Order: sequence, then C-alpha cells, then structure tokens
Amino acid sequence: MESRRLGKSEVVLPPIVYGAWAIGGWWWGGTDDPNAITAMKTALEGGRMAIDTAPIYGFGHSESLVGEALESHRDSVLLLTKCGLSWTREDGPVAFPTQTPSGKKVLVRNDLRPASIRQECEDSLKRLRTDVIDLYQCHWPDPETPIEDTMGALARLREEGKIRAIGVSNFDTDLLEKARCALGDVPLASTQPRYSLLARQIEKSVLPWCRTHEVGVLAYRPIEQGLLAGAVPPDRQFPPGDMRPTQKIFSPESRQSILDILDSLRDLSDKHDATLAQLALAWVISQPGLTAAIAGARSAEQALENQAAASLSLSQEELDRIGLAFDPICKR
Repeated sequence: MESRRLGKSEVVLPPIVYGAWAIGGWWWGGTDDPNAITAMKTALEGGRMAIDTAPIYGFGHSESLVGEALESHRDSVLLLTKCGLSWTREDGPVAFPTQTPSGKKVLVRNDLRPASIRQECEDSLKRLRTDVIDLYQCHWPDPETPIEDTMGALARLREEGKIRAIGVSNFDTDLLEKARCALGDVPLASTQPRYSLLARQIEKSVLPWCRTHEVGVLAYRPIEQGLLAGAVPPDRQFPPGDMRPTQKIFSPESRQSILDILDSLRDLSDKHDATLAQLALAWVISQPGLTAAIAGARSAEQALENQAAASLSLSQEELDRIGLAFDPICKR
C-alpha cells in the first residue's frame, strides 16, 4: 500500500484510513466490541495503518476501543483524533442534541477554547493509551472562539510533544485561510471534509485551496455509510439507535436510484475483480489533492476490503465514467 505525506507535515499516511466512528456505537445502533477489536487487529496485519476516531464517537468508547486494540502495536499505528465537541459543557453554541448510549439526553456544544482543547487532549491520550497523537483535528468550527486562540492552543500542544500535526475538519476556505495564517510557521497539515461520488461540494473551492496551499485532504463518508457499497436496498431495516434512515439520502427512493447507478457499473467491478465499495474508494483517492479516504469497518472482512481498494488501478477513462454515472444525483 502506497504512502502519502499529509500536507507539509511529517506525518505519512496510507491512502485508506480506518474510520472508527461506527465502532463507538453512538448513532449506529450499538456496537460489537469483540468484532471491532478483531477488525482493527486484522487491518493491522496489512502493514502500517492509520485510524481516525474522536471523543464524540460513543462518548469516549471508540477511543477506548482503539486504545485497547492497538496499545501493543503503537509503533505500527498512526492515531488521528479530534477535539471541539463537548457533551458536558453547559454553555456555548449548541451543535446538536443527542443521547448517550445509556439514554441520557444531552446537548453537544462546539468548544474550541484553549482550556477545553488541553483537557480533551489529555483525556484522549489516556483513552488511546499513548503519549502522543499523530494528527489532532478540530472536529467542527466554534463560532464563539477566535481561531487564533484555538490554533495557539494546538501549536502549544505540538511544542510539548503531545501531538505531531494539526488538522481541522468541516472548515470552509475562509476559516482554513485564517487557521493557516494563525499557525504561522507551523503547518496546517490537513482538513477533513465529506467527499464522495454523492457529495462533491469541496471540488468548487476547498479542494483547489488545499492543492494551492499544500494542505492534505482526508475524505470522510467516501462510501456514504454503506450506500455506495450497494449494501442498503430500499427495504433494508435498521436497528433502534441507527440514525441513518433519518437522512434524506437514505430514503427508499434515493437508495433505489443509487443501486440503479451501481448496477450500471458492475461490469467495471467484475473486470477488476473488485467490489462496488472498492470502486467508490478508489475513485475518491484518485482525485487530485486527496491524501486519503476514511473508511469505516465493523468487521475484519470490511477492514480488509477497504484496504484492498488502495491497490485498485483504474484508468482515467474508467474514473471519468464512474464520476459521470453519479452526476444526475450528486451534490456539487
């Protein structure tokens, strides 16, 4: 599996990063801890791996599982996590309401204040069972905290050796530029936006900006939570607590439209002996400026399937065909 440098930082990633949102259970209808740990250890067998998580994924549970599974393999793992979404803060801007796995209703708030960032970092280090985080990212912007204060706090953590590189997620180009300038000589290593065959909004401004300024791009939802794997037919039912059906993109009509397009590409997947999910992942990581795709896996089979997408070689004509197939329904 090829390696790619993350922007101007010293962090080098594989093109497929293991996404650990689903294993936290929150939003995904629960978790299966033994399977999650097996999946991560299986992914590690393929060589050096990177894993992306966050405190909000299961309210600390995802990070704890990652720490448990990979503690004895720290030298072979790159740990990527985030800060900025607090479920304990009682003031500040509300990001969204939700409930914990125990059923307690909470308001998740944006919080990128320096003191909060430092506490979140310390908490993540403990849960991940490590003394350094390879990439530490702002999960979402905080409209009430000056970006200079946020970047200053992250730069200090980097100076102290608690984090190796600084990234952001869900930032528009104006905020990306402010973050880059606030860091001065410290590189803004990356941004993490949503990007897939169904969601291509970043092609207009974010992706060109990142190419110009040599900022890495880590795409989340590259398989759109299973839709682009062909695994979500219109009649599929989801367990309690799985919030995917609440999204318009998961309506029965949308699912059928996506399946129809995927069916038109099955000759291509057969030609390359690849799955539909692998086609979607290979398309994402082949786009200019993309460093890696973050692909979730809750089983060993999914983890291996995702990793194998990095070895799939598609011609430009095939890439264009895949992109054009989704033009009628993708968002730009």
